Amino acid sequence: MSDNFGKVAVLMGGWAAEREVSLNSGKAVLKALQAKQVDAHGIDADREVLDTLRNGKFDRVFNIMHGRGGEDGEIQGALDVLQIPYTGCGVMASAISMNKLMTKRIWSSANLPTPAFIVLTPETNFDEVVEQLGLPLMVKPANEGSSIGMSKVNKAEELKAAYEYAAEYDSLIFAEEWVTGHEYTIAILGNEALPVIRLEVQSDFYDYEAKYSSNDTQYHCPCGLDEKEEKSLQVLAKKAFDVVAGRGWGRVDVMRDQKGNFCLIEVNTVPGMTDHSLVPMAANAAGIAFEDLVLRILETSQHSSQ
Repeated sequence: MSDNFGKVAVLMGGWAAEREVSLNSGKAVLKALQAKQVDAHGIDADREVLDTLRNGKFDRVFNIMHGRGGEDGEIQGALDVLQIPYTGCGVMASAISMNKLMTKRIWSSANLPTPAFIVLTPETNFDEVVEQLGLPLMVKPANEGSSIGMSKVNKAEELKAAYEYAAEYDSLIFAEEWVTGHEYTIAILGNEALPVIRLEVQSDFYDYEAKYSSNDTQYHCPCGLDEKEEKSLQVLAKKAFDVVAGRGWGRVDVMRDQKGNFCLIEVNTVPGMTDHSLVPMAANAAGIAFEDLVLRILETSQHSSQ
């Protein structure tokens, strides 16, 4: 039994739209920790989760709750109050990164490259948005993960419906300039950017089905960039993670336009850990087995104040 970590709660499930994915991630993490002789216990988080943690006298939390409640600063703040160390980003970085719009604003202010965007409201002149951003474009809810509520707009008359669809998931919606080119993802582990993965999807973009259901999505690692390009992309991703106060582990998604410029898309502060997931894939390419990866993530656990 590994006593270094004490009694560890693997928080999974939750109440977000990504609940099922989180349960799958949590089961994999729990199994790996137990294989490493960690005293780990799976907890399907509900609204009584703080009582469960307090009453269970847990020493540490491996947070694998995706989406709202688990990835947006809520559980992080509560764990800080309870003084229980936890994996992943603290309150501020979690809250910022969950909000794609806020993330983009911070990147822009730090002169980091991200596609142009416009906030959408019921009063928006949708024709003006198309005029400014061009077609096609993306419409996204600011606060959902796993590409939930997102859609590609190919014609001006589709924009209003895309906005209304996104508004079913969130009150904060934005349109984003479409980037035609390869999509990359860079996992961050501690202070290190892992090998870059290039994604090849059969759909218009890396949507929920492509992420979790489709067997047609292809992942390339090595990613096809030359050594210098890959290094510069890793540096950019780490900078993008650091500028939103990221810590512990996470994943940065990037597009490359047809001129060869990299454009930052979003940060995931509690990435998936399923058999389709990208962080385990990148770790494997770096020679880190899944069980070792999970242990290394647990080793980064701390309070926000640390």
